[in-house]
Amino acid sequence: MRRFAIPRPMLILMLVTAALITATGVTFGQTFINILPLYVSLCVGLLQSRVSRTAYLIGACNSLLYAVVYAHFKLYASAAYAVLFSCTIQFATYFRWKSRPQGQSTLFRAMTKRQRLLVAGLFALCWGAAWLILSRADSGYRILDISTSLLGILISLLTMLAYIEYAPLMILSGTVNIVLFAAMLRDHPAQITYLIYALYSMVCQIGALKRVLRLYKEQTHEKEKLS
Repeated sequence: MRRFAIPRPMLILMLVTAALITATGVTFGQTFINILPLYVSLCVGLLQSRVSRTAYLIGACNSLLYAVVYAHFKLYASAAYAVLFSCTIQFATYFRWKSRPQGQSTLFRAMTKRQRLLVAGLFALCWGAAWLILSRADSGYRILDISTSLLGILISLLTMLAYIEYAPLMILSGTVNIVLFAAMLRDHPAQITYLIYALYSMVCQIGALKRVLRLYKEQTHEKEKLS
């Protein structure tokens, strides 16, 4: 249990971020329903930084709240992703990780070079198809919207299958989210609450990457000792 204790600096960062979200939300007239998912996500991000499977149980329920927010800002790809994919895949991740436990986390594995090339090719094809579809719709911020949605799908699948590659891709996805919410500030200043959360999330994902690599190294070492 001690290995998964939450460091005090992360707890302080979460509380400070929550205070900033509240203050900016009130200042810019952000509605409560727009902010509510962020408060839940603060806890999810904290658990993800410790690579805890409980994060995905909570995150699955929170996905439905995000869908409402995304639809309000015409981020249709993100809204569809949250409803049709994120909720289901996070539940699946929780139960799959629970079936292959390693403490509060799971047993990890790495993709082969061939698998990485195949995934990259499929991702490019899906991105192009999504662009063609959404270019005909009234979708805002298409490039960033599509990128963050497809990265979310890819990361969710890799996470469910416990591939360590999900961790660095989460940092890439977090970077896209930061750019997306920063770009939205001109038209929607109240989105500063989401930008603040995105910055907090980046810190959590950097912590998750370090922990995933450490856990994978320990698990590989244990397998080598038993073989």
